[in-house]
Formats: sequence, structure tokens, C-alpha cells
Amino acid sequence: MRIGVISDTHGLLDPAVAKHFADVDHIIHGGDVGPRAILSRLENLAPLTAVLGNTDDASLGLRDLEVVVLAGRTFLVRHIVDPDAQSEELQGLLDRVKPQVVVYGHTHQPRELRQDGILFLNPGSAGKQRFLCPRTLGILTLTEASMDVRMLTL
Repeated sequence: MRIGVISDTHGLLDPAVAKHFADVDHIIHGGDVGPRAILSRLENLAPLTAVLGNTDDASLGLRDLEVVVLAGRTFLVRHIVDPDAQSEELQGLLDRVKPQVVVYGHTHQPRELRQDGILFLNPGSAGKQRFLCPRTLGILTLTEASMDVRMLTL
């Protein structure tokens, strides 16, 4: 199974996203979407799981936390996650949900961290370049034996 992972579009969906996500089975958006049109365009490519980011309007109807099971793996999706902080709140979520993958955004910095059997994946920002960060997204390929991440620059 191939999953397109994107975050922090902030109202900009580069046409290259459709090319990169042309053959994905599912898309996960880690928040800071922008207008509803971004969600609609992504939903036209593949089934979509998305969360509310700190700059998103509640009228999008998104929740700030989603749990989805794809290819037998549990995903926790939340816009703001700091895997380095080890906060009680995050640890409580991890203990309750028991995810194999945590998808997040907010920092605009792509990151792949494997820690305590969990893949923490921030695809970076696919929107307008900010904070000197590259514009990126990710493709997560799941097999029975592996979870392989490929980060792509837009």
C-alpha cells in the first residue's frame, strides 16, 4: 500500500502533488490545510484522512486528532506533535492508541524518526516556502514486513 503524506499546504496545492500522488491508495494531511478546495482536490486523488491545523478554520469540519488503520497498521494523525519532548499528553495518546505510525506537521521541516517501534513522520510543508524550509511531501510504502518513507521536494 502506498500512502501520500502531506502537511502545511496553507491554501497552496502545487500541481506536482497530483503527479506524485497519482498512484497512492490513501492520502494523509497533517493539518494547516487552508480552504476546503484543498481537501476536495486531494479527495479526487485518493481517500483522505486530514486533521485541523493551528491556522485552519473550524468550518472545515476536521478534528484535531484522527486514528486510522491502513494495511493493518494504526496511524495517529495530529498537527502538533513533538516526539522529542516526551510530554505526558503525547505519552498518554501513544499508550491509548498504540500507533505504529504518527503523522504530524506544524514545523515545516521534513522528518522521519523511528522510536520505540513507532514511525514519527513529518512530511514538511507542501505550501508556500517559509522559514527557509524546502517544500516537501512524503510517500509511505507499506508491506507486511516494512514501512519505507520517501521524501520528495516540490
